[in-house]
Amino acid sequence: MATIVLVHGIAQEQAAADTLEAQWLPALAGGVRNHGDGELADRLWRNGLPGEISTRMAFYGNQFLAEGAQGTAIGDLDEEQLELMEQLAEQWLATAAEFASDQRDRATAQRLSAVPPPEAKAQGAKAALRPALNALIRLRWFAPTGIGLAEKFVVRALSQVTRYFTDPAIREYAQQQVLAHVGPETRLIVAHSLGSVVAYEALHRVDQEVTLLTMGSPLGLRTVIYDRLRPKPSTVPKSVAGWHNLVDRDDLVAAHLDLAPYFPPFPGADIAPITEEPLDNGASPHDSTNYLTKAITGGIVAKALAT
Repeated sequence: MATIVLVHGIAQEQAAADTLEAQWLPALAGGVRNHGDGELADRLWRNGLPGEISTRMAFYGNQFLAEGAQGTAIGDLDEEQLELMEQLAEQWLATAAEFASDQRDRATAQRLSAVPPPEAKAQGAKAALRPALNALIRLRWFAPTGIGLAEKFVVRALSQVTRYFTDPAIREYAQQQVLAHVGPETRLIVAHSLGSVVAYEALHRVDQEVTLLTMGSPLGLRTVIYDRLRPKPSTVPKSVAGWHNLVDRDDLVAAHLDLAPYFPPFPGADIAPITEEPLDNGASPHDSTNYLTKAITGGIVAKALAT
């Protein structure tokens, strides 16, 4: 059980709970310190060591390395999974076409959304995946260090989101990692990227009242993610006493969506998601630690722990 439960996002299959805690905790404390609460920051992390406030990472990335779920290979996906990957790739491409701050990316996404590049016309049963994926990896947002690395990231991201929604064992395992750390003393759940989906679904199974902080969340992506959430209809979980959502202005994964229209209060309650003013995470808009170090994040943490 922990006072703060952290939930990671995509592309963490080579990590572990311990290594991610070692990355997130200093950043979390830094955000609190940037907010102006040095005493609370010291209670989270000081001199290279965790503080007195119990903080644990709900880790599920290892499931994407399990036999039959390598997470980076296209070849072991069935047709249903490939179709979902294609839909998600199209959503990201559409988001880039509308919101990308880099004018070159926006123009490229608009062009490739309308006409897939010739080299995307692959042969064989997996051909349906190629156009949207090949378009994405041409965007500077995904390929700051070259198309080769971009392809690996995009395939991992798309396949892991897909596996979460199509493999019941992975979905249940991920949620259980969250539930294992939630107890009477839990005050705050901090979830990034795909982890916000895991946390959202898990919190519908929790009675303990908590604050939810989501960062770079794709929860509002219609059809691909939102329409597949459980339970239905989608509402703020009954256990959530406050929901803050942080989005970088250039985070294409989060799709720049205000979550309030998608998640009405639980029947009889009045809690709705609050999407704060867009952040600026610099050259790494989807990076979890960049979200954590912001003063606004520290303020949310301080408020949650004061209740």
